Amino acid sequence: MGEPRRPDRVAEAIREQVATFLNEGAKDPRIRGFVTVTAVDMTRDLRHATVFVSVMGDDEAKKATFEGLASVATHLRGLLGKSLRLRNAPEILFRADESIARASRIEQLLAQVRNEREATADVAVELPERAPPVVD
Repeated sequence: MGEPRRPDRVAEAIREQVATFLNEGAKDPRIRGFVTVTAVDMTRDLRHATVFVSVMGDDEAKKATFEGLASVATHLRGLLGKSLRLRNAPEILFRADESIARASRIEQLLAQVRNEREATADVAVELPERAPPVVD
């Protein structure tokens, strides 16, 4: 019964370990900007972990950061195997998580719509009322 949840527990532990490593121990100069580990997806056999990260910065910084992440993946795999005491440390693959950027864009669009509605409401208040048409 507990077996189906084990990948979820291991994924959460990996997410915490990777986030700590990136904040404290990542020495690669290509890893720059604000890097956030958003989720980890594990296979059922615990051999592959897809780590979703969000990188704030321009496209060049994102590209350099993912190159740096790919280069530290094997080192990180060894650290995870030791710290989590796994028989086989999972292979780590980093993927971009654009959900934070998408949420930010949605917030900008909603603020723009709110501002436009307020502007049209202000204009509607300033317009004089028209008299009803006279019917003969």
